[in-house]
Amino acid sequence: MKKALVLGVVVAFVLLVAVLALRHIDDYADFWRMRETPVIKPYEKPMLIMEEGVVPVSASEAMLRASKGEDLESPLNLKDPAVIAAGKTLYFNFCFQCHGSNHDGKGTVGQSFSPLPTDLRSTKVQSLPGGIHFKEISYGVPDGRQPPLATTIPVLDRWRIVAYVKSLGIRK
Repeated sequence: MKKALVLGVVVAFVLLVAVLALRHIDDYADFWRMRETPVIKPYEKPMLIMEEGVVPVSASEAMLRASKGEDLESPLNLKDPAVIAAGKTLYFNFCFQCHGSNHDGKGTVGQSFSPLPTDLRSTKVQSLPGGIHFKEISYGVPDGRQPPLATTIPVLDRWRIVAYVKSLGIRK
């Protein structure tokens, strides 16, 4: 009986010391203060108001990817000479290596491909709507060598490249 009483007192003493130690840590330590974290009291300060335009509700990358190419319309005037000139600069930054300076798919890098990259002045390419060009530039060509450039080129710059490619016309 004495052993059980002594054991009970020792266990009670250990528990008391543990509780006092935890209370001391909670009162004086700067860490482990869960009651003061934003997880516990999230609405003590007013929530920030999100500015308009931060979350895209139209023309987001996900919406563009899910759209059919035929349904996509450029936010830019694809016949504007300034847009075409900007597209030409972008073409020579991103597309020239494969499609070449003559737009025939015989660029320095493109020559090593089999089959060669597409001739951008072919009837097939020039007859496609701009939205299809945009999707192929953005997300690549299935079973083709066109890499997806959506993460490399901003949306409006991709439309500028489309304007330039469409301005080339059919090779004669």
